[in-house]
Amino acid sequence: MIRRGTVVFATALLAAAGAHAETMRVAVTTSFHNSGLSDVLLPAIARDLGIDVRLLVVGTGQALRLGRAGDVDAVLAHSRAAEEAFVAAGFATHRREIMYNDFVLTGPARDPAGIAGAGGAAEALAAVAESGAPFVSRGDDSGTHKKELALWRAAGRDPEGFGTWYRSVGAGMGATLNTARAMNAYTMSDRASWLEFGNKGDMALLYSGDSSLFNQYAYLPVSVERHPHVKGAAARRLEAWLASDRARALIDGYTLGGDRLFTHNARVE
Repeated sequence: MIRRGTVVFATALLAAAGAHAETMRVAVTTSFHNSGLSDVLLPAIARDLGIDVRLLVVGTGQALRLGRAGDVDAVLAHSRAAEEAFVAAGFATHRREIMYNDFVLTGPARDPAGIAGAGGAAEALAAVAESGAPFVSRGDDSGTHKKELALWRAAGRDPEGFGTWYRSVGAGMGATLNTARAMNAYTMSDRASWLEFGNKGDMALLYSGDSSLFNQYAYLPVSVERHPHVKGAAARRLEAWLASDRARALIDGYTLGGDRLFTHNARVE
């Protein structure tokens, strides 16, 4: 089942031991939290670093806005163009790639638009548009939504001109998948959220594997020069941990039903 909520607190393991944990705030994507990976990483971070990481769980667009405002110490997002613009504007010192998975296209198992046999992701979306089969979009400026819009552009289509078959819900991945299930509709999801989703009914994963569906997650420490109050030292320590072999083992070892949800690809610097 998709987990819900906007703020998540790390398990207070250090408190039980009488140790003092430093607190920092990180804006993360819904897919990172929905997958359950945060439940694995946060207690390990608390043990290893003495940092109590408080997550603000939002879409990528909102995560970057929180970083721009200095409301968080770091951001974990998955939309490279938006992240690079964030760094170029001086709101983060740099962008560090941490892990990846991929996006998938799901829909009714009977596949009325015939996307399972498409030659590419853009071709699959074009087939949905041509068929007029219902499609549910997150519509929330998240990394998933940004990728979906890029694929529509690649297909030569503009959602602004779509008819009632296209529904933008302005919601997170769990709510979007639930809406698609209720409407017997197609949608796009990150693989981790799809695997974790417990209300599939007669929905199926119909298309995946196109290189355009690659889904990279990156860590961006908020600039101390822009926002002197943010915890730059803690953000740097967390970044080093996320790039470590310790994090690699936890991330690569996290599976659901035998399927790996993320692959660690941070480079040691």
